[in-house]
Amino acid sequence: MAEDTKGAGGAQTQLANDDLQDLVASTDTGARDPAGTSGYIIAGVALCWSLFQLYIASPLPFMLSSLTGLGLVLNDAQTRAIHLAFGLFLAYMAFPAFPRSPRDRIPKLDWVLALLAAACALYVFVFYRDLARRPGLPITQDLIVAGMGMVLLLEATRRALGPPLMIVAIVFLGYVFFGSSTLIPDIIRWGGASFPRAMDQMWLSPNGVFGVALGVSSAFVFLFVLFGSMLDRAGAGNFFIKLAFALLGHLRGGPAKAAVLASMMTGLISGSSIANVVTTGTFTIPLMKRVGFTREKAGSVEVASSVNGQIMPPVMGAAAFLMVEYVGIPYLQVIKHAFLPAVISYIALLYLVHLEAVKNDMPMLEKRQTHPATIALLRAGITIASIVILAGLIYYGIAFVRWLIPGISGPVLILAMLGVYVGLVWYAARAPDLELDDPNAPVVELPIATEVLKTGLHYLLPLVVLIWFLMIERSSPGLSAFYAVLLLIFIILTQKPMKAVFRGLQLPEQRAAFAEGFSDLMAGLITGARNMIGIACATAAAGIIVGTVTLTGIGQVMAEFVEFLSGGNIFLILVFTAMISLVLGMGLPTTANYIVVSSLMAPVIVQLGAANGVLIPLIAAHMFVFYFGIMADVTPPVGLASFAAAAVSGGDPLKTGFTAFFYSLRTVLLPFIFVFNTDLLLIDVGFVGAVSVFCLATVAMLIFAAATQGFFMVKSRMWESAALLLVTFMLLRPGFFLDLVQPPFDQVEPQRIFEAVEGEPDAAQVRLVIRGPNFDNPDQMLERTMAFSLGEAGASGEERFEEAIGLPVRIENGTTILDEPLDMNSLAGRTLSNMDFYAEEPVQITAVEVAAERMPREVFYIPAVLILALVAFLQRRRGGTLAGNPKPRPAAA
Repeated sequence: MAEDTKGAGGAQTQLANDDLQDLVASTDTGARDPAGTSGYIIAGVALCWSLFQLYIASPLPFMLSSLTGLGLVLNDAQTRAIHLAFGLFLAYMAFPAFPRSPRDRIPKLDWVLALLAAACALYVFVFYRDLARRPGLPITQDLIVAGMGMVLLLEATRRALGPPLMIVAIVFLGYVFFGSSTLIPDIIRWGGASFPRAMDQMWLSPNGVFGVALGVSSAFVFLFVLFGSMLDRAGAGNFFIKLAFALLGHLRGGPAKAAVLASMMTGLISGSSIANVVTTGTFTIPLMKRVGFTREKAGSVEVASSVNGQIMPPVMGAAAFLMVEYVGIPYLQVIKHAFLPAVISYIALLYLVHLEAVKNDMPMLEKRQTHPATIALLRAGITIASIVILAGLIYYGIAFVRWLIPGISGPVLILAMLGVYVGLVWYAARAPDLELDDPNAPVVELPIATEVLKTGLHYLLPLVVLIWFLMIERSSPGLSAFYAVLLLIFIILTQKPMKAVFRGLQLPEQRAAFAEGFSDLMAGLITGARNMIGIACATAAAGIIVGTVTLTGIGQVMAEFVEFLSGGNIFLILVFTAMISLVLGMGLPTTANYIVVSSLMAPVIVQLGAANGVLIPLIAAHMFVFYFGIMADVTPPVGLASFAAAAVSGGDPLKTGFTAFFYSLRTVLLPFIFVFNTDLLLIDVGFVGAVSVFCLATVAMLIFAAATQGFFMVKSRMWESAALLLVTFMLLRPGFFLDLVQPPFDQVEPQRIFEAVEGEPDAAQVRLVIRGPNFDNPDQMLERTMAFSLGEAGASGEERFEEAIGLPVRIENGTTILDEPLDMNSLAGRTLSNMDFYAEEPVQITAVEVAAERMPREVFYIPAVLILALVAFLQRRRGGTLAGNPKPRPAAA
């Protein structure tokens, strides 16, 4: 009877796992996997896609071109067209049209649509020279292909990503064609575009579908998605999960803490929050439920940690590479700005689940103790110190080799790395291979960290290569990912045969191990390509939104709309922008999500901030809308990650989504903070300053987690939670309180504007109060307080003013008068577009404000510490401890 029960339970678990894998397939790789010829065609095309992307990322085209004299190097237009052709063909082949459509075969109609869609994309590849010769003058043939391509792209997007992005793209297309309709509100009405003009913008030029977003997808994103897929196929995904549980699983609330760490590590290489939820959640959620988390809370912890993986460098759900293009800064700068908020957010989430566990007196999972706790702690410290020392030795060792033998340093370093790899595989072969435990088993025995590390240290080599080329060699992200994937191919092919040799297995077993490795390589290349189908369709469809913004100027209208709602209040501007970003991001994958919100809302923040006296760096604006865009994966009614977690936990999806949003409040808070306190983004912050900011911000976010949980040392009273929130705000935004005590700006007479500007230091901020007649109603006067950042000091005041602000200015009869901006598309031109520069009453500067000398803002850390100490003292009197750990008790089976 016991065997029957167990068998039944096992069957149910297997069925649930199959359903979950089907969920991932239907959202990421395509639910259709036919047998026979059709299946081989899908796999073959996916394999060719991966090989094509590796080819164009490698130095091989340049080498072959120089040897043969043939033009084998493809330009951006050609690579984007081929990239989209692969994506569209596989979208129709791998994704069924409807839930009831056949999955074991491909209907004839889908064959036709797949070939037509690929042909429409390849049309740009074949005729790109002709299209370049007639820009803006499409012929009938061009228009037919473009129209068909647009329709087929929208349908492929619906299949691969669901209706949301398709609907958004159709709405924007409708606005392009019918923007002049009387049904359109006056505030967003425009002249409309003809069919030829729209198709030229969207399909036949690099301003729409084949624009920057698709270019980033083909140049960078594919390789990083392939890298993550192959790293998982090699066994690194299981290694990360096991390592997380070995390190944290034995602590109070350990499964939840391990879920956070595992999701962070898989998020480093993953581009999908849903796949992240299912990959780690199938193991972590049952264990969280076992130690006392409810179904909804277990799912919510997994959602909060998995979605946070999308803000974690170096991939950031592929948004990092798009930021490079949209913000116009190097990739390393993007990583630098994104790193601190992501790490702090994860640390705060770890503390939050710790408080949840302590508050509910949750038990701990048992762990085999090979050493006393003190010895284990000492060993952990020695291990961490050894890793740091080893990293330093590797860095300086490579630098020494390159200095000593510059001519042959490359081959020597490659041989050295291969030697290290062989040694690590030999070390791994001494231990049994990792197998993922069943979280529903009666007893779960947590692994030992040293035993887990032994089996997978060689998985870190591709990560080392990737980071080395990105950060030390300063290679492009695409080339860096290519070399990392190249090493991964070698590892997948050789690790199993080498283990078989080191374990003394016979020749037949060695051959079987090699065949298994080759099968893993093919599967990794095919899965990586199938994971890219949705992203390729998403970036292409999002190009429609970008093309619409460029063609219609809707971005300026959005700025006016948000300013109208907010009344010019910068905090309300951010709130409304966050809400709009949340709505725009619903149901969209991370990549498309970022393209949409950054195209529409990031310029709004920068423009309205400057127009209302607050300078907001462009990267801060992009990070702000990106954070709120990905929160759409959490929040109902379209929180896809929450629905996936509920499918694993068996909980209510809506309740899971709301709880996950509550757990993600720290991710909601951070964007508001780093917009005003750019130190969190490490803008103009040195190493010592970065360490200080990290420590301070981490403490602040831990206090915020305690405040939102209502538990610090013991259960907090309401006023204590409010006090902790105040402490958080004082630590993260001390400048707010300083502004209340001392004004941030000194007034300067407008006539002395050049003198005042000349005396300011590098990158100083200056604010101008500008007053002028309304263009639509000259009797009405408008007033703006605009903020500008001055360039380097040393030039004359007039030169600094004109270079930084771009406004022609003259002083007549004691009045500082502004002439019409030279560039109406500049920030000043767009902001002052409602003023009439040719009316009788001139547009003039009525006040000039420069930064005032004030006491350090850090003074307000003192009352923050005192308030925190008061709360801690009162809670300690009620029996609280900072660790909050009652006596441990084992988890129930």
